[in-house]
Amino acid sequence: MTTDGIVVKQTAMQENSRLLTILTKKHGLISAYQNGVKSLKGKGMSNVDLLSYSRFVLFHAKEKYVVDTADSLHVFFKIRGDLGKLSLASYFAELCAQLAPRREQAHEFLRLMLNTLYLLEEDRRPLLFLKAVFELSALSLAGYMPNLVGCRVCGSYHREQMYFSVRDGELICSVCLQNHAPDLRPVSAGVLHAMRHILYADREKLFSFALPDDALRELSGITEAFMIYQTGQKLRTLDFLKSVLDV
Repeated sequence: MTTDGIVVKQTAMQENSRLLTILTKKHGLISAYQNGVKSLKGKGMSNVDLLSYSRFVLFHAKEKYVVDTADSLHVFFKIRGDLGKLSLASYFAELCAQLAPRREQAHEFLRLMLNTLYLLEEDRRPLLFLKAVFELSALSLAGYMPNLVGCRVCGSYHREQMYFSVRDGELICSVCLQNHAPDLRPVSAGVLHAMRHILYADREKLFSFALPDDALRELSGITEAFMIYQTGQKLRTLDFLKSVLDV
């Protein structure tokens, strides 16, 4: 099988092999063994490193895929040379490895990953901006899409103060709020507008908005809390990312 894909996870197996998790357009996540790692060192190894986007030729043998060749399409060198960018990209990769489907179509996941990495590599958007957009978009693609149309009680689209439930993925307005439960996060009007844009705007316009730094921190905190609650885990790469960004 020949398929284009990006490596989102590497696991060392034996002394001379490793297991790659590759995000592809038509087949979602594919696990494939790469043998002869030591003998291939320095000979196109970057084509199969984490975050490498390559054209893979895979053989299917004994109920597993094995990498035959990998020709580089994009290696994202500018990301690898910056600790903050690399930490964020590694977090995106781990999120994809957790949320993307296996052995089924994953066009939107791959598109989101590649577009976000391109903007990250070229410094087109702030790091917290990309983090928040990726978190909310990936969760929505994985079936955790929140309902931000209006208050879950009265249906109001806008009130002076709105709250977002990271447990239920719904809004509740200040008028209908009866108790401030721990899962409720106050959300400002600008941040709520940004969240609605991420969910409901045309995909070509996904990254076409802007927020000041304080609002970006608020947005990132909300999408991160939503991710942790919905998936039930705090990813290892997220802890490292936060230590690097000091957020």
